[in-house]
Amino acid sequence: MPAPSTNSDTSLQETLGALHQPLRGRDDLSPLVEQLADARIVMLGEASHGTSEFYVWRAAISRRLIEEHGFSFIAVEGDWPDCYRVNRYVKAYPQSGDHAESVLRGFDRWPTWMWANWEMVAFTEWLRKHNARADGQPVGFYGLDVYSLWESLDAIVRHLQHNDPQSMPVAERVVNCFQPYGRDEQRYARHTAVSHHDCADEVTRLLLRLAHTHPHFDADPEGDFDAEQNAHVMVSAERYYRTMMMGGAGSWNLRDTHMMETLDRLMQHHGAGAKAIVWAHNTHIGDARATDMLADGMHNIGQLAREQWSAERVRLVGFGSHRGSVIAGHRWGAAMQKLPLPAAPDDSWEGAIHRARGKDGILLLDAERPDPDLLQARGHRAVGVVYDPEWERGNYVPTELARRYDAFIHLEETRALHPLHIEASRAATPPDTYPWGF
Repeated sequence: MPAPSTNSDTSLQETLGALHQPLRGRDDLSPLVEQLADARIVMLGEASHGTSEFYVWRAAISRRLIEEHGFSFIAVEGDWPDCYRVNRYVKAYPQSGDHAESVLRGFDRWPTWMWANWEMVAFTEWLRKHNARADGQPVGFYGLDVYSLWESLDAIVRHLQHNDPQSMPVAERVVNCFQPYGRDEQRYARHTAVSHHDCADEVTRLLLRLAHTHPHFDADPEGDFDAEQNAHVMVSAERYYRTMMMGGAGSWNLRDTHMMETLDRLMQHHGAGAKAIVWAHNTHIGDARATDMLADGMHNIGQLAREQWSAERVRLVGFGSHRGSVIAGHRWGAAMQKLPLPAAPDDSWEGAIHRARGKDGILLLDAERPDPDLLQARGHRAVGVVYDPEWERGNYVPTELARRYDAFIHLEETRALHPLHIEASRAATPPDTYPWGF
């Protein structure tokens, strides 16, 4: 996108320089943590799914919010069944695993590195130890995403076989409806587009059944909630894959609406006074109305949370880096690679902050009285799981920084994430966000 007028460049540099607070260690987070402490929902972003420092700093902020301000749970841009295994582990439920590494290796759907990485192993082990020594309700870890159609069905079947066999006929009708498509989402979606026959009624009946039956799960105090949420995922996933065939903003909006509805259910599950931390890509947590997503008819969870809970109770924190390296694939399902992250152009937000200070830092933004310099629509880097450094200029989202976020963390140089898996596996069908995969 074209750079803003050079007449405003000096003013912008002065504004960014005045706002910039150095970020050298955990203690430097205190002004940010103080701003976030009274929120009911704090969303922490990332400019890529393959950057070590984004995970490390989100973990550091989350630790302080949990330890010092009693936040209740973390919800991430991940599949419900996989993340629920992590939830069981950090709460030391029976037969939940012996080590975070083995639990996180269960994230074997491409892109595996998003949650199966050593940065997450460290945070997961910390969270389990925190829960073991803390009083009151343990802090949970859950997934918000919509992709796990088959995995959620498998989880429901296992639950019913062991705890509610009388409900198995309802689940079997769902299994039978999907059986001809061989666990291939695109095949299912193409067939429904042509035949106008789908499995929507079957998955809805399964959800209603689970919502009205509550067997006792001896090994899992949240078993009912888990089973019902998997049914919600199936309802949304079935619609999502059918909507993908239509193109446009529909499938994106359905996905982020599902994320918001899942967050709402988690808030209700944790009771009055619950406080949530969300980890997701900037493209999900930064208010869509402050980007070109608005013109395309798209919304996201950051926007929906502000609209539903009010801006005073929701805090959105964006992340970005000037240069470095990143884990990604050259195409969907390809082997992960460590790729260079070129220096951001001067006319981007990352480039402007680099020129203003050239150091890691935090910008606390004032949404009520934003500085006009921070309302310019400048490019803001967004790297997905598929990335080609040679096409770097296409990875910038026009952004009004002070409207998109309540705070922004700028890092000068970042490193690639440290994956657990050496090779990618289970190369799934690309979702509607391909080739970005946010």
